[in-house]
Amino acid sequence: MTLDQSPEGLATLYADIGRQLVAHARVDDALAAVTQVSVARLPSTDWASISRGRHGSFETVACTDPAAAEIDDIQYELCSGPCVDAILQDAVFRTGDLGADPRWPKFGQRAAEAGVYSMLSYRLFLEDDEDEDLIAGLNLYATRKDAFDEDAQTIGTLLAAHGALAISAAAARERAAQLKRALRSSRDIGVAMGVLMTQHKITRAQAFDLLRVTSQHTNRKLRDIAVEVADTGALDIPRRSAPKR
Repeated sequence: MTLDQSPEGLATLYADIGRQLVAHARVDDALAAVTQVSVARLPSTDWASISRGRHGSFETVACTDPAAAEIDDIQYELCSGPCVDAILQDAVFRTGDLGADPRWPKFGQRAAEAGVYSMLSYRLFLEDDEDEDLIAGLNLYATRKDAFDEDAQTIGTLLAAHGALAISAAAARERAAQLKRALRSSRDIGVAMGVLMTQHKITRAQAFDLLRVTSQHTNRKLRDIAVEVADTGALDIPRRSAPKR
């Protein structure tokens, strides 16, 4: 692999990767795109995965092949390996012969037995204001030795940087969409409460209780009932069955 490492060459590559990681509305789609683009951009990569950690526990949230998740799991089990160490130590790890790498003797042996010899692992810097404990990493796997050279590591760095931005942007879009739905739901409920307060001369708390009880008894979402009340001006209040004698 020959890489133009001039500022202009790297800027062009970075922009090109960005075009491949187009805006996604869902985090799951962004995660999948990062792993898929990583494999496409680095032909020496057989599989890619993204690990997420929180409070000392790790999980694989995206992978291009179940085999990548299986190798991830070995590292989670041992709390050791390029994947885990890249995240915890905020570093980039590259290895070309896992079976003989003294940094991860136990993991390396098991990885080699599974046919994986080369790895590139990066920390992903995700922006999540709501979860300061969230950490993540991008993992690239190859089944041949010395699959990743310096150029591959540079391209991987660009992928990790742009990938983190894409995932963070998708998370922000999801939060914005959730907030928009919550605001719309709150507005609809407020309108319905106003209708009930006017019709039945009741308080806000009593109006909300009517909506809540109707929701529970009809197994319908409270917002759907509120929209119906706002549109029709009426609430079909469920009546309690008379006690059996």
